[in-house]
Amino acid sequence: MTRIAMWSGPRNLSTAMMRSWENRSDTAVMDEPLYAAYLATTRLDHPGLDEIIEAGPAAFDDAITACLAPLAAGIAVSYQKHMAHHLLPDTDRSWIGGLRNVLLLRDPQRVFASYTKVRESVTLNDIGVPQQLELAEHCELIVDSDDFLTDPAGYQREICRRLDVPFDPAMLTWPSGRRGSDGVWARHWYSTVEASTSFGPPPTDPPAALPPHLAPIADEAVAIYQELRANRLTV
Repeated sequence: MTRIAMWSGPRNLSTAMMRSWENRSDTAVMDEPLYAAYLATTRLDHPGLDEIIEAGPAAFDDAITACLAPLAAGIAVSYQKHMAHHLLPDTDRSWIGGLRNVLLLRDPQRVFASYTKVRESVTLNDIGVPQQLELAEHCELIVDSDDFLTDPAGYQREICRRLDVPFDPAMLTWPSGRRGSDGVWARHWYSTVEASTSFGPPPTDPPAALPPHLAPIADEAVAIYQELRANRLTV
């Protein structure tokens, strides 16, 4: 049995990566299991706020218990898509050591440009960059999403090898559409991935220009990103 925690910021490759792992017959996925507890605690203005909290679990202890629960018969891998910013300062971290942790990075300038299409107001903590710096100490692998998209098969093979999970070619394609495993927030955030059937090409255009008020935040985020990226996986 393997429990994989893929930690990232929002507007990354995270949902497509979840699709990839869910297409394995031996894997069950969890879509942002800490999200409801995060919103119940912070009451931040996210799309579908009350609906997400109601869907739960709305307490961190209950969410963590779910992450560590026994797996169903025939399931060998628990793949957990986690947002780094869902770890609040006083959230228990002790359970993280029981998972195989991977950090998924993306250029923060691209994250900001995408994120602000849904939420106009954004801080450094909203996209989880400081938390990623903390999580790097717990992660076996750091993967840059742009690198990954240059060779999805090669990277997935190496990620599986490093995590002691047999590679499955089914991870490279998936049916389009929504999943029962998707969080109730899918209608706000998942339209692009719902139309996808595989990983797309890496972006070639420069990141979109950001509003002036975001420039200092973006500069700080990019500095942390570059520090983390120095230790990224290459294949």
